Amino acid sequence: MAHPNPIPDRLKTARTKAGLTQRELGIRIGMEPSSASGRMNHYEKGRHIPDIDTLKRMADELGVPINYFFCETETTAELARLIANMTEEEQAELITNLKKNQS
Repeated sequence: MAHPNPIPDRLKTARTKAGLTQRELGIRIGMEPSSASGRMNHYEKGRHIPDIDTLKRMADELGVPINYFFCETETTAELARLIANMTEEEQAELITNLKKNQS
């Protein structure tokens, strides 16, 4: 069952897609090797929620925008990831096209 808070599920999905273990991700964002796996497990299980600085380091390491972690569905999470990889010009064009389609 999905958590009411989307962060645990988004974190696990992004980490898995990146091909990293919980320990590897924890170490890469600056956690002590002895506690990295346990701390990451707590985040993915929803027992603890990372602070914003930790979440930002995770996002940077996993190549996703920080708002990815707050998306409630896989579809909106994927959209957030795709939009973040666009240039500002491409984003502006997308916004223009979306606004045209709402009229």
